[in-house]
Amino acid sequence: MGNIFHCCHMLSNYFRPQDGQREVERSPLLSSEESGCASPSLTDDFEDDLLTVSTGVTNLALEPEHFLFPDIILSSNLGGDVTLVEPMVCLLVSEEEESARANEFGEEAGDGSSGGRDRRYSEVETQTEVEMQIGTGVQTQTETQAEVETQTERMLSERNMDERSAAVSSQKETKNISEFPETVETFEPNESDTDFKHDEHLDGANLLSDQPVNENDLDVAVTNLNQTADEAFSHADHIRCEQNSHLPEREEMDNRSREHQVVELETSVQDEDGAGTKQMTLLLVDRLFLAAPHAKAALNQPEEKPDDGLPEQSENANKQQLDLRDIVDLQETGFTVRIQPPGAENFELQVSGQMLVVELHQVLMDHELTCHRTCFSLQLGGNTLDNLMELRSNQGIQEGALIKVVEDSYTMRDARLHVRHVRNLLRSLDPADAYNGMNCSSLSYLSFYTNRYKESESVRRRASEKESVDCSPPEFILPGCKERPLSPLQPVRDDWKPLQCLRVLTMSSWNPPPGNRKMHGDLLYLNVLTIEDRELNITSSTRGFYLNQSTAFNFNPKPAEPKILCHSLVELLNQVSPAFKKNFSALQKKKVQQHPYERIAAPYQVFTWTAPHGDHTLDCVRAEETHASRMGQDEHTAGQSRDWNEELQQCRELTRTSLQERLHRQRSIFKTNSDFVTAATRGAVAVVDGNIMPLNPGESRYMQMFMWNNIFFSLGFDVSEHYRPLGGNTAAHAAARCDLRGAQAYASVDTEGLHTLGTAVVDYRGIRVIAQTIVPGILEKNQEQSVVYGSNDNGKTVLTHPRFLELLDKASKPLRIQRHQVLDHNGSPVELCSGIETIGILGNDGRPYILDLLRTFPRDLNFQFTQDQMMDEAPKECQKFGFPRLHRHNLASLRPELIQAFVQHRHEVFVQMVSQEEPSQLKEENKASELREELVSDTQTEERVAANADIESERRNVILRACNAVGSVSDSCFDICFNPDVCCPGARFSPESMEDVQRQRRLLWDAAAFLLANQIPAVLRDCLDHTALPMDGATLTSVLHQRGVNVRYLGTVLTELDKMEERARLSHIQRIIVSELIIRSAKHIFRNYLQDVEPAAFSAAVSHFLNCLLTSSSCFPDSCSDELLSRRRSRRRRSHGSRVTSLMDSVWSRLTSTELWVRIRAEAQDYYHYTVDSDSIDDVMEKFNLQKISLLREMAIKTGIQVQLREYTFESRHKPVFSEEDVINMFPVVSHLRPTASDATQLVQQAQVAVQQGLLKNGYELIGQAVTLFSSVCGVLHEDVCMCLRLLGRLSYILGDSADAVSHQEKTVMSSERVQGIDHPQTIQDYTFLALYYFAGGQQVTALQLLYRARYLTLLISGDDHPQVALLDSMLGLVLYGLMECELSLKFLLNALKLTSKYHGATSLKQAHSHHTLATVYETKGEFRLALQHEKEAYTIYKSQVGETHSNTKESSAYLKRLTEQAVILQKAINHIYSNTPGACVPPPKFSTPSLHSILQQLNLTCGIILIPLSPKEIADLRTELQGKDKAQVEELENQLLKTADGRQQKNYGPRRQLQWDT
Repeated sequence: MGNIFHCCHMLSNYFRPQDGQREVERSPLLSSEESGCASPSLTDDFEDDLLTVSTGVTNLALEPEHFLFPDIILSSNLGGDVTLVEPMVCLLVSEEEESARANEFGEEAGDGSSGGRDRRYSEVETQTEVEMQIGTGVQTQTETQAEVETQTERMLSERNMDERSAAVSSQKETKNISEFPETVETFEPNESDTDFKHDEHLDGANLLSDQPVNENDLDVAVTNLNQTADEAFSHADHIRCEQNSHLPEREEMDNRSREHQVVELETSVQDEDGAGTKQMTLLLVDRLFLAAPHAKAALNQPEEKPDDGLPEQSENANKQQLDLRDIVDLQETGFTVRIQPPGAENFELQVSGQMLVVELHQVLMDHELTCHRTCFSLQLGGNTLDNLMELRSNQGIQEGALIKVVEDSYTMRDARLHVRHVRNLLRSLDPADAYNGMNCSSLSYLSFYTNRYKESESVRRRASEKESVDCSPPEFILPGCKERPLSPLQPVRDDWKPLQCLRVLTMSSWNPPPGNRKMHGDLLYLNVLTIEDRELNITSSTRGFYLNQSTAFNFNPKPAEPKILCHSLVELLNQVSPAFKKNFSALQKKKVQQHPYERIAAPYQVFTWTAPHGDHTLDCVRAEETHASRMGQDEHTAGQSRDWNEELQQCRELTRTSLQERLHRQRSIFKTNSDFVTAATRGAVAVVDGNIMPLNPGESRYMQMFMWNNIFFSLGFDVSEHYRPLGGNTAAHAAARCDLRGAQAYASVDTEGLHTLGTAVVDYRGIRVIAQTIVPGILEKNQEQSVVYGSNDNGKTVLTHPRFLELLDKASKPLRIQRHQVLDHNGSPVELCSGIETIGILGNDGRPYILDLLRTFPRDLNFQFTQDQMMDEAPKECQKFGFPRLHRHNLASLRPELIQAFVQHRHEVFVQMVSQEEPSQLKEENKASELREELVSDTQTEERVAANADIESERRNVILRACNAVGSVSDSCFDICFNPDVCCPGARFSPESMEDVQRQRRLLWDAAAFLLANQIPAVLRDCLDHTALPMDGATLTSVLHQRGVNVRYLGTVLTELDKMEERARLSHIQRIIVSELIIRSAKHIFRNYLQDVEPAAFSAAVSHFLNCLLTSSSCFPDSCSDELLSRRRSRRRRSHGSRVTSLMDSVWSRLTSTELWVRIRAEAQDYYHYTVDSDSIDDVMEKFNLQKISLLREMAIKTGIQVQLREYTFESRHKPVFSEEDVINMFPVVSHLRPTASDATQLVQQAQVAVQQGLLKNGYELIGQAVTLFSSVCGVLHEDVCMCLRLLGRLSYILGDSADAVSHQEKTVMSSERVQGIDHPQTIQDYTFLALYYFAGGQQVTALQLLYRARYLTLLISGDDHPQVALLDSMLGLVLYGLMECELSLKFLLNALKLTSKYHGATSLKQAHSHHTLATVYETKGEFRLALQHEKEAYTIYKSQVGETHSNTKESSAYLKRLTEQAVILQKAINHIYSNTPGACVPPPKFSTPSLHSILQQLNLTCGIILIPLSPKEIADLRTELQGKDKAQVEELENQLLKTADGRQQKNYGPRRQLQWDT
């Protein structure tokens, strides 16, 4: 039960005599727990979807006939949700560059040089890795560095806020602040030069427009990019008529019509004779950044800002105006300093001016030359640098400055941290922490596939012998193979081989030092056993480390020989152990060879569902951390506990005026939240394991509450039957996730002065634990007197408070919460701006806190808890789908994405109604009034005033009718909000407000019907046209959530899919949905199943459940255990020495496969309302072509199971598939708040708009700046940074710089592996594009291995019947064809042809391209008959789809002709040979060999990248035309637009009226 207030209330009643019945309090929230991802690497990161920024640009739709692959698009998601689709972009290259690229695969390409640096059309400055590191604020700390940062963040949060604000302000005074230019407030698309029109008579990708657009015009078009994030956030979700420029975008109902978006940059090029004008397309970009739901285009309508009636901009929006100069400073303040370590030569280090001194401290702790030092300070010119100051704030910091590393004295804490750091250094190459889910370590295997083939690549290039490299894949990767081995998922890396430096490093039994030795500075004692088998006893003192004369049984603290005092433990061991010195040096060299992205600690722990069964080794640090005496302490502060609530609230209260202040604030929030999640996870695991004493030990197990490390823990069960009216334990379980989503929503709005609690929800071993920070004073106050807002007794007592009303009113606008009144216990109306269950508490610190955010989002009326609730009110659309239906709890709510789509839909209806209902007489009167204005003097007559009043009255009536029709809460403008208490059981309303309540109920029903009638079909359309391409349950959930569909609608989606005519093309979607239904139903059962298992039998119980789930044979608990029976039992049952009898006494052990399958079917029917017509799991596997290994992966990820990495034989009938030894561990599945960098998000949105307009270089620079900001806030290992790097790589490739693309994409792959998982679908897609970039760089063998890896991962999670396999097989076939492996190439290409025909249609353009590719391979082999057969198929498709005049059809026809000629020549040669007739010599046929340039073109087409050749003269003419335009034209255009707006405002009757009428 996540309500900390209610828990405290329970505790107070527990500790005092209970005179009466214990009061209850608690509330409901959002949708069921099934609407969120239950994977540790998949979280409900919907804050960006909640507040979508409108970009103000209308995207033009591409006509399908203009493209070879009209259905290939790319989705770039911001914040973690993944929809796998493919990009379609159009490259611009000159003819000379094409020929240059053809030669790029020679020696120069082999050296990795980029072949596009002399591009004629653009120049792109490549951001180097050094610059990236400068901009990140050096967030690249290791696990040990995080410990130092822990103390630093505490010091930062405790520093006086006024002093910090003054310091930042003084720093800002030294800088030139340059704001973005003002936006053009009025923009009429019909009057500008950016009104693009398609020419339907053009072939190929050469789309033309009727009017040329110059570079300056584009600058005007992009002027609206400079909105601040907060301005957009504050207006995008609250639609008002006075703010027409912030109305939500119109969403096309036909997904195909908006599937492709194009930006055309065109110019008029005069022919040499000047006879005519030649129009051409300069650039085409199809949704490279467009599918992200976070940067949608706004309505293409004029932006009117009247003089009066316009609400003032919020102070928050003005404060957060993004300063471009600050961003430039972040990237350009890098310089080089010299570091002077003690007793060593100095070295140079690249730093940035905004780097904190403590961050430089952490960088040095990871540097090869200073990594063994932890306790030191930094001095510049004899002055010690303040750890909390930025480097540029210190006088004397400049290029080449010398910074000295000065050794400091140790304390007990410093000594322990030093030993921990040495332990981490010794185990830096050991993947054990990643397997065990410790220290934020995770796995990455990219370098395994890239480094091992570099040598073979160079050898092959030097020898020019392609046969020297074996291109054959393992048998299980070939098409048609049904074997799915698990071992290749985690291959054995050579650089992970153990390199032992010490045998033992542990704490001595002589600890702690006696009092007399403390007086000599002794801190602790260590025992070391070296490789030479020499036992050492080491003393850690305030001055350093030295050997003492103690033994195992004799304490002698005197120094031993050699009497050496070293400040570092590593230095001492180097002196006394030659083997240590040698191996440690080799260890450091291997560590330095690793990519930084492989070593950096991730902000959140990522768990792997498989791991090898490794050996358990001695570890003194691990042993010390497990002591029970330390469970109540923070491991880094030695006896101290962090005040998490105070730290989080102080971070939120930091100033946010300038960019630097916002970055510092967001960085502090992110770091503190990350530390809180780590501590909360550790505490929750300890709670479930029974290692923490409950606050109320006398209560039953599930009613107990805990407090550890200043974090309050409660369990997700219904205590005191508080949730009984809402669904009991099921509602209590769902309430925790709902409360978390509400907290995320309010955190995203980020209302200044409004505080929420730090929250994390942890599912571990079948128990849900809610971890929350503690409101100051809540454990001391009388609970009934603490609440000043809301109700904590289910509506019996309702309170309000003006301070909370003011704050919640600000937050309610973007959240679309209606301000309303309810009745209290006296029948008096009480005004609220939230759900009635949301309570407000004033803490002892004076801060207003809101808790119980269950009803943040509107109720989903399609799912009812009782059968008699509003059954008659359901609209026909809902009844058509069989709704409303019974649900297990009363907390089902709509997703924010659905609310946004619903509001946009209603806005379209509103605009249509207003435009259609305009009376014709009003139009005539408007014309007459305009004529009178010209003929009559300025003196107005009474008739004119009366006419104006009639016109205004009629206009108001039109808008009033439209507002009533769409459900607007306002009668004068469009404004849709939802009352969260309409369907709340405890809320009562006055009779006067019942009409509004009924209108709100109708609005909720309309939203529920909109989900069924619009959004579910939209999901299926997205999957049908491959806009969305889910591969597993996680990506399927993401696809549903992007359309606002909750996971509880899975059964409805599957039912609608079965009704579709084209359901055969959606068989992969059907397979994933069925799999998700089964696994989620099994997860519900597994949760209750584990709660009855004794701790000693977890492995046996989990393995037994997996056996019952994945096999149909009779399963019995594993009896092969090494556990001993009690002496009494063994005497009594000596003849039955096995454990079978005792196991069969347990409830969990009586579960059978048949019983489990019956329960799964019942669960699927009851919860998801779908009937699984199969008698066993094997029948389902056969019917839907499912894979048991895929089901095992899904089950393990969703429940936290870790299984052994070995091959499992699921077909075994006599032996259980899983044994106890196969279940290695169980990990917690954690859901938590996800703060991010709002300024960086804004930059990404601006970059998306720039790319849509064809300004690729501008987009590249903006994304580079976003990487800097994201890295400064979140560190480099984060989903947002990964997304930006992915886009940088694609832009670099489009701009012709394949080396830069490879660099960015390598970081993307490693980041994706570390943050999302080595087998996540997004990782697979990143591997695919990295292979493309490697091939473009001339490294074909490496590209081949990357594609093999991507195909293996795809087979593992999705099987071989999936559209992604078709893409990979096409690419593999082409790469193998380039390596002249024709037989192997044909295997993949034929399989790709079959899958393409199935999922894209036998007459699709993709199918034609597959036929053409096969024809080229057969031609190379000399099999002209088969080549002719496939090319004829391709020609037929091209002719029917795009016509005979299309360039592709013409090329196919020419190729057919050439093939026919070659076939005839070959046949003549064969006939001549067999005839033995002497005569004229018959010319031999020409067998074509592929050029790597042509292969790359085919790969680009396969991936959706189209090359548009332009001649050098055309490019020169374009450049001359663009350069001929000056800024005066831009200013003239702006003046014309402004004059147009002013004139339009003056000739109308009022700004507000005109704005409403134009709408």
